[in-house]
Amino acid sequence: MSANTPLDDLRQEIDAIDDAIHDLIIARTKVVERVRKEKQGQKIKIRPARECSIIYRLMERHTGPFPKRELARIWRELIVATLSIEGPFSIGVHISDEYKANEGFNIMQREYCNMIRNQYGSFTPMSRYPTATKLIDAVKGHEVAIGVLAMPKQREQNPWWPLLASDTMGTPRIIGRLPFINVPQNSSINFDALVICPIPSEPTGQDHTFLIIETGKEINPKKISSALRKADIKQVFSAAWQEKGANPRYLYLVEAIGFITKEDSTILLLSEYLDDKKALIRTIGTYGQPLAL
Repeated sequence: MSANTPLDDLRQEIDAIDDAIHDLIIARTKVVERVRKEKQGQKIKIRPARECSIIYRLMERHTGPFPKRELARIWRELIVATLSIEGPFSIGVHISDEYKANEGFNIMQREYCNMIRNQYGSFTPMSRYPTATKLIDAVKGHEVAIGVLAMPKQREQNPWWPLLASDTMGTPRIIGRLPFINVPQNSSINFDALVICPIPSEPTGQDHTFLIIETGKEINPKKISSALRKADIKQVFSAAWQEKGANPRYLYLVEAIGFITKEDSTILLLSEYLDDKKALIRTIGTYGQPLAL
């Protein structure tokens, strides 16, 4: 029998490392089963801030030539696989009409779903909904665990985000932004989307927050920007929408840097600087910033 070559020895070493990795996955899963017992009674198991913190920490400690993008993808698969052990997990998707009008819609649709699977697992059940309203209702009714909707734009006739301007218990909130694992600019996957789920926000340390300002009268966007600056809220995006009728509603969406809650002093200051006692300011969710790899 021929002696092992140096390459054979290296392969045996890799096999031993693979066995050790597999053993650790088995051990990690046993801990997840204990977590499941602690979460008994909770309808929704997902904790986006915790998931972001895991990835952020691993990216910070990583060394060597193994690419961070692939490492993050491996851990996303691991997180989602164990999440499904804790309880049912599925995705609802609404594909924007903007994409449907494109000649290459079938290709775009496939790439859009691939982007979602990069974050939420290769084998997670995924359902498509014809309208944003139906998807939001499905998330609220726990037909699916999370919903994915196109990133809001400044000028839209029927935006979906006003549907989150509610204090009703179970109203979905923004919990993530996709793609989380960013790809190079020349990639064909160039969709921006937000993820919704009816759970409270938790900080990651690298957050953006979405606010909705609701009033009964129109406010000049410059006044809103000025009030945000005075309240020390750094906006990176804004949009507006009007509901016409006998009692019109004017809604202003703001994406701001940082983790902001409705109890924060900045919200009180913003209300003061808007100089509108009837203005209602809601936080409708947060997300941990995507990786820049």
